[in-house]
Amino acid sequence: METATKPNHIGRKISRIRELRGMKQEALADALNISQQAVSKIEQSEQIEDDKLEQVAKALGVTKEGIENFSEETVFNIIGNTVTNHDNSSLFSYQPTFNPLDKLIEAHEENKKLYERLLQAEQEKIKYLEKLLDK
Repeated sequence: METATKPNHIGRKISRIRELRGMKQEALADALNISQQAVSKIEQSEQIEDDKLEQVAKALGVTKEGIENFSEETVFNIIGNTVTNHDNSSLFSYQPTFNPLDKLIEAHEENKKLYERLLQAEQEKIKYLEKLLDK
C-alpha cells in the first residue's frame, strides 16, 4: 500500500525543522506568544499565511524561503557530502583532559576532610553539652 504525501505541506516542514533544531512545540509556542495547541494546528496545516510563516521562520532561526524549500533529502545529502570521515566511532570518542582516577581520589579526600570537620564539630558539641550538665 502506498501513501501519497503532499510535497509542499508547510506544516510538516515546520514540524520537521523544529524537530531538527531540537525544539519542542511548547518552546516554539513561547517564541510566537501562542499556545502549544496553536503550534500543533500550524503543523497540521498544508498552507499558512505569509506573515505567520515569517514569524515562525524567525522563531526557528531560518528564512521563510528556507521553510518553503525545505527537503529532508537535501538535508541528508548535505550531511552525507560534508562528513568525510567514514569511521563514525571517532565522532563519539571521548578523551578527557584529566585523569578520572585523580578526580575520584580528590573527591574522596574532600569527603574525608568534610567528615573529619563534621566529627570535630560533633565532639565540640558534646563537650559543650557535658559542661552544661555539670553546672
